[in-house]
Amino acid sequence: MSEDDILLGIALIVALATICQILASKLRVPALILLLPAGFAAGALTDIVHPDQLIGEEFSALVSLSVAVILYDAGLGLDLRNLTGHTRAIVGRLLLFGVALTFFGVCAVAPALFGMSLRVSAMVGMILVVSGPTVVGPLLQYVRPTDKVRRLLIWEGTLTDPIGAILGALVFHAIATTHQIDIGRGYQLGQFVISLAVGLLGGAVGIALLWLTLRVLRLGEALGTLAQLATVIAVSAGCDIVRDDTGLIAAIVTGMAAANIRGFDMPARRPFFETLVQLIIGLLFISISASVTPASLTPVLLPTLVLVAFLVLVVRPLVAFTATMGKDMTMGERAFAGWMAPRGIVAASTAAAFAASLVELGLRGASKILPITFLVIVSTVVLYALTAGPVARRLGVATPNRTRPLLVGGAPWVIALGTTLRSAGLDVQMWAGLEEERERIKDAGIKLARGDLLATATNPRARLEGVNAVFLLTDDDDFNALASVVVEGNVEGPVYRVGPPHESHGVVAPYTGGAVLFGGSLVRHVLAGRYEQGARFLVRPASDPLPPGHETLFVVRDDGRLEPAEETQAVIPEASDLVVLLGPVPSERQHPPEDSAPPAD
Repeated sequence: MSEDDILLGIALIVALATICQILASKLRVPALILLLPAGFAAGALTDIVHPDQLIGEEFSALVSLSVAVILYDAGLGLDLRNLTGHTRAIVGRLLLFGVALTFFGVCAVAPALFGMSLRVSAMVGMILVVSGPTVVGPLLQYVRPTDKVRRLLIWEGTLTDPIGAILGALVFHAIATTHQIDIGRGYQLGQFVISLAVGLLGGAVGIALLWLTLRVLRLGEALGTLAQLATVIAVSAGCDIVRDDTGLIAAIVTGMAAANIRGFDMPARRPFFETLVQLIIGLLFISISASVTPASLTPVLLPTLVLVAFLVLVVRPLVAFTATMGKDMTMGERAFAGWMAPRGIVAASTAAAFAASLVELGLRGASKILPITFLVIVSTVVLYALTAGPVARRLGVATPNRTRPLLVGGAPWVIALGTTLRSAGLDVQMWAGLEEERERIKDAGIKLARGDLLATATNPRARLEGVNAVFLLTDDDDFNALASVVVEGNVEGPVYRVGPPHESHGVVAPYTGGAVLFGGSLVRHVLAGRYEQGARFLVRPASDPLPPGHETLFVVRDDGRLEPAEETQAVIPEASDLVVLLGPVPSERQHPPEDSAPPAD
């Protein structure tokens, strides 16, 4: 292959990866649905995107390091505070039963379906035990199940990847160096423990390096991101040199530690790192799927569909119901956990890494490993992407579209506003820093968010659970402005802040962007002043005429969505909606409207 062909091939892979991910974002579907067919088509129509020709035998090493970066990024999103009690027990069961039942199930049916040896079937079975955050995460983001189910599936998908990769390496060496499958012997169990120890040791080294660079040297965002990337690659490569695929454990342990150990100076937003991970995912899927030829798919197409049906309808439900038995989960939550096991990048990378070597050994059916894995990935991703939403709604585990707002602030007018929004049928939470404000919130009967909620939102890949809109309404305009920047992107929905006084000389408040509530006239001190003078919030059907002197603050749609009046965009209510209004300041001879929210203080 000439230099021009190599340049053209690399450019085509990058272009396809980018285009597919942009289209997937616009269509709101997992990127894999587009990446795999695009790579397959490019590999079938051209000769310049095949990784074995562009990179050569070193492709598997590059894949391993790339997956390590992906798993490090996934580890940054794992909050150990959410892995307690029943959640921890269920995740452990899902990993144990998922690996065991999937492996033995595939070993039982693959020889008859594909005409392959039991040794090759064992390799296929271990490849297919993994799931992965690159496919589970986007699907759950689209479906939006309850937080309990989401946490279980994210933890399972993230932790099963390194476990499956190491077990895959052990199975490969077991069948490549012997004439029988001896993975059940104590020798192989000892080998797994050694691999786990190497990965954990590498993770400890990675933690120490990150502590030095991020905590001691206190590098900024640019250099801090570079230090993280260098640490993950160096530690993963070192572990893989000592023992195959142990770098994945080192990567995920390092990521989890960086996200959970107090004192790490982790940047709240990591746009470059997140962009790099997205690019790596796209490049890997395009490259690996390009290695699959149409001729290799034809003989295994129908048997693979049978295998997918077996995995989806028999194995996964059995795993989920066994793992959740006797735990605090509804039948709908257990059923949805049994309907979510797509395969992802680690399955593809493991198949790409080991298939060629087994083919060289002349094992019967080894040439079918990669096309089987490719078809299982495509089939499961497409199946779950098309059905997960309707299934979640049917089982009652999909989070409704209703807005679940978090109001930050404890001033009397803010508490009164929270009471009014709750009277409109919304599930309102509030957070305040001062103890007396928190007591007033509880006295008003409003759910008080836990004290570390906003601190959690500043962690990498953190997510404000149970909240899909944040309203920053404190008396500190600079806090509101800075928090709007930090929290945005870490919450499922929008983030708004109350406008600062026009003559404000705050450090950042007058200049920071973000959605400002209610327009230029209803800034913070005006709202507080009018409330102190007797103005009250009230809820009215949108079909009723707007009372004189009242101003519209929010529209509560018929489906429970809350739309605020913004500085740059008017909100138009429909007849079936509710409107939240701010009434006028009463004269000395008038009293506040009887149906308005009473003062919180």
